[in-house]
Amino acid sequence: MRAPLLLLLLAACAPPPCAAAAPTPPGWEPSADAPWCPYKVLPEGPEAGGGRLCFRSPARGFRCQAPGCAAHASAGRSLRANVLRNRSVLLQWRLAPAEAHRVRAFALNCSWRGAYTRFPCERVLLGASCRDYLLPDVHDGVRYRLCLQSLPLRAEPAVAPEPVASAECVEFAAEPAGMREIVVAMTAVGGSICVMLVVICLLVAYITENLMHPAFGRPGLRRQP
Repeated sequence: MRAPLLLLLLAACAPPPCAAAAPTPPGWEPSADAPWCPYKVLPEGPEAGGGRLCFRSPARGFRCQAPGCAAHASAGRSLRANVLRNRSVLLQWRLAPAEAHRVRAFALNCSWRGAYTRFPCERVLLGASCRDYLLPDVHDGVRYRLCLQSLPLRAEPAVAPEPVASAECVEFAAEPAGMREIVVAMTAVGGSICVMLVVICLLVAYITENLMHPAFGRPGLRRQP
C-alpha cells in the first residue's frame, strides 16, 4: 500500500508541464514574402515631400515580457506600443486581410505633451507591407502620443475613392528606469558596507577582549620576603 501512496504524492508534488509559447496572432506580422519594410522619415514642417528612403527588417516573433517591456494598446486594439527598458519603443499594428490589399501606405505621427501644448517629434511614411516600427530613443517621464493612419489606394477617375480611415492612437510614458536602477545599486552597496562595518566591530571587540585584556587586567604576583 505504501508504493501507490508514494507515487500519488510524487505526482501531486511534480511541477506542471511547460506550456508551449503561444504563436503570434494573425495580422501582427507581415507576410512571409515581405522581408523588408520601406519607410521614409519626413522632415519637420508643412511640406510632405523630402526625406530619405530607408529599409528595415521586421521584428518577427517579438514578445513583450515584463519587467523588461510594458505594452500599451490603442482604443481599437489594433495598435500597440511596446516600451522597452532601453528607452526604445517598438510600435506594432495589425490589419484585417480584407483591408490589406486596399492600403497604399501608413502615416505615423508622433507628438509629446508639454506644459501648455503638444510638440511634434517625428513623422514617418511606411510602406503597405510594414507592421512595426522602432522608435530608438524616448525621454523618461514624457507623455507621448503615436497616431497611425492607413492611406488608401489612389482610385481611378471613374471609380469612387475609398474613404479615409480614422487614425489609431496610443499614449504612453516611459518610466524612469535609470533612477530606479541607481537606487537599487546604492542600496546594495550600502548593505555591503554595513555588513563590513559589523564584521570589523566584532573583530575589534574580539581582539580587545581576548588579547589585550589578559596583559593589563591580571594582577602581578607578589614576591615573598
